[in-house]
Amino acid sequence: MSAPPARCAPKARGNPNKTEKLSEKKLTRHFVDHRRVKLVAGSGGKGVCSFHSEPRKEWGGPDGGNGGDGGSIIIKADRFVKSLAQIVPIYRAEHGQSGGNKNCYGRNGSSTYISVPLGTVVKEQGQIVVDLSEHGQEYLAVYGGVGGKGNRFFLSNENRAPMTATPGMEGQERVLQLELRTMAHAGLVGFPNAGKSSLLRAISNARPAVAAYPFTTLNPHVGIVKYRDHEQVAVADIPGIIRGAHLNRGLGISFLRHIERCRFLLFVLDLSAPEPWIQLEHLRYELDQYERGLSQRPQAIIANKMDLPEAQEKLETLKSLVTQRVIPVSALTGQNTEELILHLRQLYDGYLQGESSEEGKATKW
Repeated sequence: MSAPPARCAPKARGNPNKTEKLSEKKLTRHFVDHRRVKLVAGSGGKGVCSFHSEPRKEWGGPDGGNGGDGGSIIIKADRFVKSLAQIVPIYRAEHGQSGGNKNCYGRNGSSTYISVPLGTVVKEQGQIVVDLSEHGQEYLAVYGGVGGKGNRFFLSNENRAPMTATPGMEGQERVLQLELRTMAHAGLVGFPNAGKSSLLRAISNARPAVAAYPFTTLNPHVGIVKYRDHEQVAVADIPGIIRGAHLNRGLGISFLRHIERCRFLLFVLDLSAPEPWIQLEHLRYELDQYERGLSQRPQAIIANKMDLPEAQEKLETLKSLVTQRVIPVSALTGQNTEELILHLRQLYDGYLQGESSEEGKATKW
């Protein structure tokens, strides 16, 4: 009698060794720019009451050691961290260990470090506590409790056999808000589908998602424009702003805060719109409603989609209505992007001169 035929194992779908390429929507799940965290430092260990005793030395005196200090929690800026997605709601530091006999001190609790991206602002009850804008910058958020004292600590000439030992103090506890504000020199500001992502791809090394529908970009992207003298300028693609963004409509305030960090602005106007100069008025209004004077920073107006037939006529009308410099480009064909890159360097050099005259520290990449 012949054996039944063996069943073939089902084929595994996909290559298990191949890393899945996340789409823009999937990346959005991993990008978080604000968190509320509760931080609880470690409590100090308790002191011990004990007396030394050994053969032929029955009354050796007090030998109770002190307890160890509780661990603290430190927030540290790390340039390799790009999102607050890894932040958990509650952090608890390690407690200090209790003291022991024979004058043994308890071990201190180890400190807990929370790594956050550059540009993270720490707030408490709406007030800014610290701005972590440099790599390696640390902020001691909560202190660990001090360890208790053993009875050896209370030994004195007046009290040769102290019976007192104190418990450790509780660690500090705070509730903080972490907000990420993108660190970039220039910000591309425009309405959805204005071509900001395509423009960033054309002038820098960034590769944000590009598609022919609004709100393609769902989180900020930062691209680096490199020059021959090895200077680098960071440009941020801010997700599309709509009318009423300062009232938290659309992507709203969640991404308006990323513009605060930008030293100069690049207003990207869509020349396929019937009246692109109206877009400029709405964009400035939304920025000023969010933060007074935000739209008055050093800026340039970028007239995008110059490859369209009706664009030239609208460009002339736009130039007659504004006093700022207008740079016509086509992110699709790369037309005139060299002028934009050169003007971007002029804005950057002006920013460096302004920081040096004010004795401030300019941000470099």
